[in-house]
Amino acid sequence: MINPSDTLAGIYYHIPFCKKACHYCNFHFSTSLQHKNELVDALLKEIDITRGKGTRLINSIYFGGGTPSLLLRQELRALMEKTRSSFTIQPDAEISFEVNPDDMNEATVPFWRQQGINRLSIGVQSFRDEDLVWMNRAHLADQAIHALKLATDAGFTNYSIDLIYGVPGLSDDAWKENLEKAIRFGIPHISAYALTVEPKTALDAMINKGKKQAVDTEQQARQFIILMEMLEQAGYEHYEISNFALPGMRSRHNSSYWQGIPYFGFGPSAHSFDGLSRYWNKSDNIAYIASLQSGIIPFEKEVLTPRQRLNEYIMTSLRTMEGIDLSHVKAGWGNEDTERIIKSSEKYLSRGMLQPILQHLVLTREGKLFADGIAADLFQLD
Repeated sequence: MINPSDTLAGIYYHIPFCKKACHYCNFHFSTSLQHKNELVDALLKEIDITRGKGTRLINSIYFGGGTPSLLLRQELRALMEKTRSSFTIQPDAEISFEVNPDDMNEATVPFWRQQGINRLSIGVQSFRDEDLVWMNRAHLADQAIHALKLATDAGFTNYSIDLIYGVPGLSDDAWKENLEKAIRFGIPHISAYALTVEPKTALDAMINKGKKQAVDTEQQARQFIILMEMLEQAGYEHYEISNFALPGMRSRHNSSYWQGIPYFGFGPSAHSFDGLSRYWNKSDNIAYIASLQSGIIPFEKEVLTPRQRLNEYIMTSLRTMEGIDLSHVKAGWGNEDTERIIKSSEKYLSRGMLQPILQHLVLTREGKLFADGIAADLFQLD
C-alpha cells in the first residue's frame, strides 16, 4: 500500500469500540463488542500485509479509537508482539495508549506498562460530574481523579489528559477550577478542545430537537483565552492550538503528523501517509474484517498535488508554536508561492494576529482565536 522510505515514522492503531456513545463524538466506533476478537485478527493480518512494504525505523506507536483500553490482555499482547516482530522500533519510541478512567484499575494499568506502553492519554474531559453526565461519558469525576493516581502509582511519568471547554452550563469559574485541578496534579500534557457540534452526531440531533442547549461561541472564545493564560502561567508550552506540554513532554506521535512525517494507520477508518499520498481504510468494521479475511486491505487513496501538500503544510504548521517556516516553503515550493503567502499575511501582521519570528509566521494569542480562518486565507489555489 505505502511506498516507504527510511524516514522516522509512526504507527497508528484504530480500536473502534466504546462502552457507550459520547453525545459529541463523530469518530468511527461501535458500542457492540461482538466482533472485537475478529477485528483484532484482521488488524494482525493488515500488519502482515504491510510489513513487506519496505523498512522504516518506527519512532512512535499510538493506540487510538474508540477506546483501546477495552482491549483484553491477550489482544493487546498479540498486537504488541506482532508490531515488534514486523517493524524496527526505536529503543526509546513513544508508545501511547488512549484510556478511559473507568477502565483503569490496579491490574490493568501495570499490565499496560508491562506491555511496553510508556504514555497514557486519559479521557478525563472534565473534573465535574455535571459536564460528564451532559456528555454521556462512562465515568464520573472521582474516577478521573483516581485514574491519575493509578497512572503515577504504576510508574507513568509521561501521560496526558483531554479536557473539553465551551460545554453549556460550564461557567468560566468552573472552567478555571478544572484547569486548577490539572495544574495541581502536575499533569505533563494537556489536550483541550472546544466542544464541537459535528453533523449527524447525537448532540447535533438533540440540539436540533431542542433537547440540548446550543454551544455559545463567545463562551468558547473566553474559555480558550482562560486556558492559554492559566497554562502558560503554570509553565506549559502552548505548542499546538489544542495542546499544552510541560518542557520536554510534547506528544512525539502527534508532532510527527504536524511535521508531515509519514506514518502507517491500521484498522477501520485509519489513515496512512507516505509523504506524497494519503490512504484511508473503510469505516465499516464488518467490511474491514471480511476484506482482511480475504487478504485485501480495504483502502482508498488520494495522490496529493504539490499545491495540496503546501496547503496542508500551511494548515498544520500554523497551528504550532513554530508557525510557517518561509525558508521551508521556499525550498519546497519556490519563490512565487512564498511571496504569495507573505502578501496574504500582511493584513494579519498589521492587525497583530500574526508575528514574524526568524523567517517564520507565527500566530499571536489573538490570532489563535482565528487560526482556521487565517490558514484558509493563506491557502494557495491551483
